[in-house]
Formats: sequence, structure tokens, C-alpha cells
Amino acid sequence: MTAAVAEEVGARRYETVIGIETHCELGTATKMFCACPTTFGAEPNTQVCPVCLGEPGSLPVANGRAVEFAARIGLALHCRIAERSQFHRKNYFYPDMPKNYQISQYDEPLCVGGWLDVDVEGELRRIGITRVHLEEDTGKSLHVGATGRIHGADYSLVDYNRAGIPLVEIVSEPDLRTADEARAYAEELRAVLVALGVSDAKLEEGSMRFDVNVSIRPVGHAEFGTKVELKNLNSLRSLHRAVAYEAERQRRVLAEGGKLTQETRHWDEGAGRTEPMRSKEFATDYRYFPEPDLVPIEATASWVDGLRAELPELPAEQRARLAEATGLPAKEVGWLVRDPEVLAYFQTVLGRGAGRDPKVVAGWVMGQLQHDLREFGHTMASSPVGPERLGELLDLLAAGTVSATAAKDVLAEMFNSEASPATIVERKGLAQISDTGELEAVVERVVAANPDLADKFRGGKRGVLGAMVGQVMRETRGRANPKLVSDLLERAIGG
Repeated sequence: MTAAVAEEVGARRYETVIGIETHCELGTATKMFCACPTTFGAEPNTQVCPVCLGEPGSLPVANGRAVEFAARIGLALHCRIAERSQFHRKNYFYPDMPKNYQISQYDEPLCVGGWLDVDVEGELRRIGITRVHLEEDTGKSLHVGATGRIHGADYSLVDYNRAGIPLVEIVSEPDLRTADEARAYAEELRAVLVALGVSDAKLEEGSMRFDVNVSIRPVGHAEFGTKVELKNLNSLRSLHRAVAYEAERQRRVLAEGGKLTQETRHWDEGAGRTEPMRSKEFATDYRYFPEPDLVPIEATASWVDGLRAELPELPAEQRARLAEATGLPAKEVGWLVRDPEVLAYFQTVLGRGAGRDPKVVAGWVMGQLQHDLREFGHTMASSPVGPERLGELLDLLAAGTVSATAAKDVLAEMFNSEASPATIVERKGLAQISDTGELEAVVERVVAANPDLADKFRGGKRGVLGAMVGQVMRETRGRANPKLVSDLLERAIGG
């Protein structure tokens, strides 16, 4: 049986079952059990102390702010906050874990039994949340060599700056069924964490990472198949590709008469495939026992109620409010809500100008502004073009003072000049030409130079008019009023 046939057979007989364990570093100033700073990008091994290095005699003290952040996450995910939770020692021997155990939570986590609603191409899916628990992050290993992995490395280095940073693990129920659903869940969860202000959730810096459990089972069966864990996926693209590949691989193995093994696999982004890492560990392998140096966490009802009352507007609520207020399509609303800085910028531009069109504002904030931010090496936070200045430019565009093409040139100039948009328009001579007499001569030249296009237009092919409008715009350096140009061309061509 060929691989293609095997995949086709497998796709008909099996469904994919996916659960995601999300690890997210909390945005506290200090580590989980000591006073070391958590600044990203510091020189290796400069943010360490006897506690996070596990030196004998050092004692941990729980970070109260981290406990509060974890509880906020649990409340936002509709979890129950346990009245009593406890830290445990998870014992294993890796070079990036200086104590040779990780302080985590095992059978008494802080948050249990929640859910997250996820929009997958217009269909709402409710994904169960098993638990949200606290732990400490590990150090970071750097494997030096051609492969970048421990196998084949010339030598390895370890940076313990990350060891001890507060971490939450958010464990979903195995309710996801496709790679698209897995990605949508990860995107929505990230948006919730950012909206709560508990983490920057920067995938590119490793402050949010995913371990994904993938299995397949015959359609209609309740029993789960053999689970494979994919470790440390650190981008949404990798998450989607890895899940899709692994599900297809498992179908292919069974369709060809093979047997699946419970194991941990590594995602090779370059090769686009998963590869075996090690056999899967079980909870008993870690020899959990209660952390003797930390007292249990006791969450009072008044403390929980206070945190619940302080929860900000969450992404689902933001999308509903924004869609109703602006009439924008769901896709655009989702894009705006994804980043709090983008959303705040958009709302400021829209709210400070009477009669501004939400669709126009959203188009510029999501389109040309993002392009120029990348072009000039800025972020939303560092942009020299604040919402007030962009709003002034959009007002000039709405009034017909500048064309859309010229407005793009003005915006680019605003990144290098503190002058107002109106001043830049005047200084660079970018005011839109709306004088009929001034444009008629240009229109006549373009019609005379394109008799074939004029004949096609007279023959009913109205789409060719756009090419002729474009020529007029080029001759006028984008300053001509495109609607007026279109009208003048129709009159000049006739038909």
C-alpha cells in the first residue's frame, strides 16, 4: 500500500484527539521563589542566587504576585480556585534544572475545571481546561554544533537566568480535533493572557511555549488512542504544522499495519516532520512529594471575589463590543483585539475625530501603519506617529485634500518629521488635484496614448478603465482625485 493510499484510508477511519499543555512565564519583577530579577536578555548567569541555583541551605519563599496572577488566569478561564493548594517537588535530572528537582504543583493545583470558548471559522467550540497550576521555569540549554540539538552537538552551555522564573501551566482537556482548532485555541489563550496583563506571552522570546499531546482513534469510539507528546513548540506556525504532520503520521503507521508507541517527539521545523526524542515519562517517574520548605496556599473567598471584580474586559467581550459599535467584520475585529496596544491605538483614532469611518481607520491601523512600523524599525509603543497625528492625516484624506496614494507618502514622512500632516502635504506639494481643467489635459493624453484600451471600454470591458486611471495617477504623482479622473475618462472615451 502506498503512503498516499494509506493516508486516505487513515483519514476516513480515524479522528484526531489533541490536548495542549501551555507553559507561560508570568510578568513578575522577581522569580518564583527568590528575589532575582526576571529581565529578558541579560548576560548569561547574572540573575541567579543560592535559591534558584539550589545551593544547600537556601530556602524558597513563594512570590505572592505570581500566585495572584495564576488565580487571575484561572478566573478568566472559568476555573474554580481551590481553597487549598500545595507545591510539590518534581524530581528529574537534567542539566538545566540546578536543584535536580522542579518545584511545581501536582495533585492539589491552584485552579481546576474551567473552559475557553474558541472561534474556529465562525463556529464556536468550547474547550475544557483541566487545571492551571504554578511552577518554576528551568534554565536554558544551548547546544553548540551543526544540528542545534543535543544529538550531534560539539558541546552544550547552560544559562540559569531563566531558572526559577514564575511559570503557569495551563492544561486543556483533549477536546481539540484538528490543527486549525489547536492553533485557534492557542491564539485565543494568548490573547486572554495579554489582556489580563499577567504575561507578555512572547512566543519568540520563549515566554509562552506549548507541549501538545496527539493521538488518533476510530471515529465514534470513546477510548483514546496511543498518545504522542510534541515538546516545546514555540510558534503558532510550528504548532499547526507539527499537529497536522503528527496526525497524518499516526494514520499512516496504522494504515500500513504498524503499531504506535507512547513517546515524546521533537518537531524539526526545517525538515517539517516529527522525530523520536525519548519514551514518554509517567507521573510516577517523577517521584512527586510535597515541598517541605513551602506552606500550602490558602485562598479565601474574599480574596478570590476581589480578584474576580478586578478582571479586565476579556477578548471575547472586546470583540462583541467592538463589532456592535463599529460594524467591522469579525476577521478585522479579531485582528484588532489580538494586541491591546493596537486596539487602544485604533480606539483613540476613532474616538477623537467626529465621523471617522471605522473601516478606514482599521484599514490604516492594520495595514499601512504596520508596514511603516516594520520599515522604520518601530513598535506600536515606540511609534513617532501617535493616534492623534494619524487621525489628522485620515481627516485630510476624508476631506479630499490628499489622495490615498499621497497619504501613504505623508505617513512615511511623519516617521521622520514632527510636522503636522497638513504641513507635510503643503511642503511636499501633495495636495490632491480636484480641478477639472487641470486634469482634462492629462486625461486626453492618456486616452490618445491608449486607443486599444479605449476601444475595449467602448466595447463593454469596463475593467480596463482602472489601467487608464492608474496612468493618470502616475503622471500626477498620485495627486489626482481618482473619482474625478474616472468620470473624466468615461466622458473622454465615450461609449
